[in-house]
Amino acid sequence: MLFSFNTFNFRRSIMGVLLLCILPFLLNAQSNPVNPVAPSSQAIRIISSSNTNGLITGKVKDANTDAGLPGATLLIEELNLFAVTDSIGNYKIQVPVGTYKVSVKSIGYTSQIKYNIVVGSGSPQIVNFELQQESKSLNTVNIVFNRAKSAIAADLVTPMSVQQLTTEEIKSNPGGNFDVSKVVQTLPGVGISNGVGERNDIIIRGGAPNENVYYLDGIEIPVLNHFQTQGSSGGAQGILNVSFIESLKLSSSAFDARYDNPLASTFVIKQREGNSERFAGNARISFTETALTLEGPLSKNTTFLASARKSYLGVLFKLIDLPIRPNFEDFQYKITHKFSNKTKLTAIGLGAIDRFSFAPTKESTPENTYILRSTPYINQWNYTVGFNLNHQIENGFLNFTLSRNVFNNSLDKYEDEVQNEATRVLDLKSQEVENKFRFDINKFVNGWKLSAGLMAQYVGYQADLFNRISNPIYDAAGNPLVGAKIIRFKNEINFWKYGVFAQASKNLFDDKLLVSGGLRTDMNTFTVEGGNPFRTISPRLSLSYHVSRKWDINASVGTYYKIPPYTMLGYLSNTGEATNKNMDYIQSTHYVLGTQFLPKADLRFTFETFYKKYNNYPVSLINGISLANQGAEYTSFGSEPLVSNGEGETYGLEFFVQQKLIKNLFYVASYSYVISKFSGLDKRLIASSWDNNHLLSFTLGYKLKRNWDLGLKYRFAGGSPYTPFDLIASQQNYLALGSGTFDYARLNSERLKSFSQLDFRVDKRINFKNVALNLYIDMQNVLKYKNEDRPKYTFERNADNSAFVTTDGKPLRQDGANAIPFIITSSSGNLIPSLGVILEF
Repeated sequence: MLFSFNTFNFRRSIMGVLLLCILPFLLNAQSNPVNPVAPSSQAIRIISSSNTNGLITGKVKDANTDAGLPGATLLIEELNLFAVTDSIGNYKIQVPVGTYKVSVKSIGYTSQIKYNIVVGSGSPQIVNFELQQESKSLNTVNIVFNRAKSAIAADLVTPMSVQQLTTEEIKSNPGGNFDVSKVVQTLPGVGISNGVGERNDIIIRGGAPNENVYYLDGIEIPVLNHFQTQGSSGGAQGILNVSFIESLKLSSSAFDARYDNPLASTFVIKQREGNSERFAGNARISFTETALTLEGPLSKNTTFLASARKSYLGVLFKLIDLPIRPNFEDFQYKITHKFSNKTKLTAIGLGAIDRFSFAPTKESTPENTYILRSTPYINQWNYTVGFNLNHQIENGFLNFTLSRNVFNNSLDKYEDEVQNEATRVLDLKSQEVENKFRFDINKFVNGWKLSAGLMAQYVGYQADLFNRISNPIYDAAGNPLVGAKIIRFKNEINFWKYGVFAQASKNLFDDKLLVSGGLRTDMNTFTVEGGNPFRTISPRLSLSYHVSRKWDINASVGTYYKIPPYTMLGYLSNTGEATNKNMDYIQSTHYVLGTQFLPKADLRFTFETFYKKYNNYPVSLINGISLANQGAEYTSFGSEPLVSNGEGETYGLEFFVQQKLIKNLFYVASYSYVISKFSGLDKRLIASSWDNNHLLSFTLGYKLKRNWDLGLKYRFAGGSPYTPFDLIASQQNYLALGSGTFDYARLNSERLKSFSQLDFRVDKRINFKNVALNLYIDMQNVLKYKNEDRPKYTFERNADNSAFVTTDGKPLRQDGANAIPFIITSSSGNLIPSLGVILEF
């Protein structure tokens, strides 16, 4: 009942926020829409003579100081149309519906180009620019759009290990299904967790999914997916609404010192602001879900974005006779209030409710029975809310950020599909809470970009866990030989985390050399050595040498730390001892060398090699195995006795090419070779669960006439390692676990076959007056390639699959001694179509 009560309160809170967002608009629905913070002079506005028009609007600002740039000149090359920003950097251009390339130039700044700007007759297209200052003063003022200036390069202050995606690239990605986590799997160095179902594990350069951190408008969001694995990451479906996203930047090394806890990557996601002109929005309906997004002005200086989504996957899976019944809802909002041209307050919120249950199928098969016995019932809810106050100062800006996030997790598992307390093997009720404050100051002085700041977090973790990991073992006469192994504890911990950082960068030697360096340290009040700032000092340095206007050579080195997940820190032994309190911060040191070649403004090639060394990695005291060699599924991860003496290394190379939209065609291709190895108590480096070796992806898009778009995406990944079963232990413990027991003497000695998938997408846009309709069909695995699943251990069943077969014809014994072991080998490769419609208004 506690879970039901919390879920009800959570739903009520989220709906209350959405109503607060929309109510002011409804009360003023008859009034004329207003612009936030009226500028002192209007931007030039180009009005098209076409009957079906759309609007491009946005802001041009200094990337280093956040100040708006007045008088910046914008060009839509396809129409040869110009516009100039107003006194605070805003602009607005009305154009015929279509797809455009937008350039911007401002005196003393490098020019920038943005491609594939799709303008419809529904919601306005918001396109913002952040320009870098030129170090050399201009003797002659000339507004010329230099085609040699690359929009790709301009987006990247330091090109080291950085990739970017725009909202259009995310929306139109074949097989992506509007899910950020799936789209990034096409970028270099991003692996997949094949063989464990359709999961959103993001594996960067051979690191675990929980080594990534995610920031939304400067606020950390620890839960990015529905049905998330607690203590790890990943899940079945992303939470973020793509309609909110302006851009996504993925850094796989050379991390900015402002971000704590990254070992593999940082995801910096920028959301756009709500429409300041009028009430607008979109509705998306597909076979699996319905989503509604609304936006508009709340007052003269305030805008809002709000959305809600509901899935009906459970209904779909019932129709196709699968035993799982996943359903979820999620909610998101952003409210922006401008106190003045220099001070802005942003409030964001993100939440989800997940339920994962089961039901008998019409046709009973060994595979369906295995799923029912091996997978827990899941009930989760989570939310993140936060406020960011941005205030511009001379040559810079200040950020004050306050946020709170909660993750509530409930897991239940039984020996069979009947929910009987006598056969329960897992019962987990846990909650993670983080209350965070961050402050940073950012200045741009004499060509130096400087930033420094601090953060403080008050965190809490509570867990009530019962986990039977093995059944008792009896001899032939029924006498007990070994008792059942059970982990059982109830614990609640609260402690502080805090850290400080400084970062500086500058172009030297007439812009020939970009130098960026930073320093950070993190502490906590819980672990034994957590209060020592010298144990987590993490320096980092990156260099970018501009050989020519088209060619860069880049290098970086840095050491990074991450506190162990709360599921590990909160573990209690059966005697009530917090044994994991002695754990250390996980350490990873990166060495990266690469090059970037820009033959023209719309084409980019990169090549990088990397080596990462891990220390203090968690190792299980139950089996002596590194957690990196065990993987994770839809359970909780890390609630066991651990020690921080594991080591690891990942290394490899990446090649990437990106062609922006030119003459109706764009494409992205990448190849990565990745080796990932970790050691346990024996100090022997073994291939980790993330050791795919070969990663290949190719995405192609083509724009036809009459607003038809085609997309094609191919992915290949080498087979993931897996550990074969210990047949004796599996037979003894199957009833308790619902799955086999691994033979860790042969740890990750087997590999699945390689993963391969081709996805295809077709979009058709129809524009009416003030309304646009987008029809799409997204087909995953169009070639029906059969991808191998991990082997599954079970017992042989009778012909109608109603009971287990035994060797003596008697009922199955608790220790499985009279069972007949059976290994299920299967592959999945269905064509998965998704049809949908998006209405923009």
